[in-house]
Amino acid sequence: MTADRLIYLPLGGAGEIGMNAYVYGYGPAGKERLIVVDLGVTFPDMDTTPGVDLILPDISWLKERRNQIEAIFITHAHEDHIGAIGHLWADLGAPIYGRAFTAHLGRHKLADAGQSEQAFKTVSAWPATTQAGPFTVGFLPMSHSIPESSALIIDTPKGRLIHTGDFKLDPAPMVGEPFDPDLWASVAASGVKALICDSTNIFTPHAGRSESVLGPDIEALVASAPAMVVATTFASNVARVKTLADAGARAGRSICLMGRAMRRMIEASIATGVLSDFPKVVSPEDAVNIPRENLMLLVTGSQGERRAATAQLANGKFMGMTLKENDLFLFSSKTIPGNERGVIRIMNQLSEKGVDIVDDSNGRYHVSGHANRPDLQQMHALVKPDLVIPMHGEHRHLREHAKLANEAGIPSVVCVNGMMIEILDGATKVVEYVDTGRRYLDGSVQYGALDGIVRDRIRMALNGHVTISVILDEDDELLGEPWCDIMGLPEMGRSNAALVDALEEDLSQAIGRAGTATMMDDDKLEDVLKRQARQTCQNEIGKKPEVTVIVSRLM
Repeated sequence: MTADRLIYLPLGGAGEIGMNAYVYGYGPAGKERLIVVDLGVTFPDMDTTPGVDLILPDISWLKERRNQIEAIFITHAHEDHIGAIGHLWADLGAPIYGRAFTAHLGRHKLADAGQSEQAFKTVSAWPATTQAGPFTVGFLPMSHSIPESSALIIDTPKGRLIHTGDFKLDPAPMVGEPFDPDLWASVAASGVKALICDSTNIFTPHAGRSESVLGPDIEALVASAPAMVVATTFASNVARVKTLADAGARAGRSICLMGRAMRRMIEASIATGVLSDFPKVVSPEDAVNIPRENLMLLVTGSQGERRAATAQLANGKFMGMTLKENDLFLFSSKTIPGNERGVIRIMNQLSEKGVDIVDDSNGRYHVSGHANRPDLQQMHALVKPDLVIPMHGEHRHLREHAKLANEAGIPSVVCVNGMMIEILDGATKVVEYVDTGRRYLDGSVQYGALDGIVRDRIRMALNGHVTISVILDEDDELLGEPWCDIMGLPEMGRSNAALVDALEEDLSQAIGRAGTATMMDDDKLEDVLKRQARQTCQNEIGKKPEVTVIVSRLM
């Protein structure tokens, strides 16, 4: 008889920040019953993934084991935890569980993707539980920068696991449940086999600050502004959006929400009872008629997203609104590493309009939603797990978090994407390595990161493109002259002749030198023309472009 084992396998989020997807399994090796925790996305950038809309985890391993999946559990509604639901659920088919706010937004994602909203089930917080094969799962309230974030209590035949999800230790988060150490202590009292724990802020040495400390400074800033006030933050940070709106209302300003994500988050919060006293808002159509000194806009795009409201306002106009000299623009958010250039570009555009910019460089207008190093120490001490498995972080975060646990005498293991481990008593062992990677959502299709499509796109962007067309008659002789079209290349070269003219002249000569065997073979002819085009471009403009050759033959 094959012994049952308890396994953990990250498919995303372990070795990176974003694209969270974790698998737990129990049963005989290779036949485990599985649950999935979170299905998130990460976001592209113009340098490495130009034109890509979203980046999804590669769930090929899960898809092959679709019949073994009992359920999918979503800890909270941030895009890096829920964003792939609409795109990947059809490949998995298992029921999805989340708390009311998360489920509300998750159903929108399923509907937007043409999937059944009924797949997403609403569950209550702990002590309510859901049975999923050999697993019993409960949602333990945890403070974070979005409402109803929850850790998962995962009871298995081999003991209790706690998967923290994203969290901070906030006694007064303004919206959502505060951190309750007594509740956590009671949950951990029976023993915790493993704590699978957020590692994002492991390098931040001071204890995290509460969301509630921001209100006075934000109110003072908004009250002192002489003209229109615009503020941006993460749309999902409902508590921050409310703090900003309250500050505007107390200053006698009308509040206008701009950006689809901002409106959707507030609507979801009200619909699910997370918010009950949000200030009255005006529509963008009405906002244009309100005196600027009596208006506050709350807008999306804190990370420099090109199509969001912040970028549109910086570019000129958005929904009838324009920014003017002496307006105040508050970035009540932290710039995520990698987004700095986009944010700075927007700040400079705003500055050129005479707008006064306030960011979070002094720490007065933003607090993190993740536990800092002392908070992680407190969590370890509170839960007293037999084992700590760091997750949600780059490799350096995971490794440092493991060191922190070891300092407290708790065994720990660095488990990265694709590493399947068996969870034992106070230890683990690697049992398999699974191919993991990324899939790109590009328009309406998905493809693999290694398929070469984005690589070719980058090469065209870096080098430009030449299209060569030639027509051959039935005797394999050139009919007319070759002609070229160029894209992304300068029109004139070093010889002071048009680049197209230089290309066509050199290509004609190359064809004239070609032998009969070359003229009869499309592949050989294409190779000759590509090499000649690249050589001509290298001589004329110092670049070797991508080249496409179209050979047409008259029969």
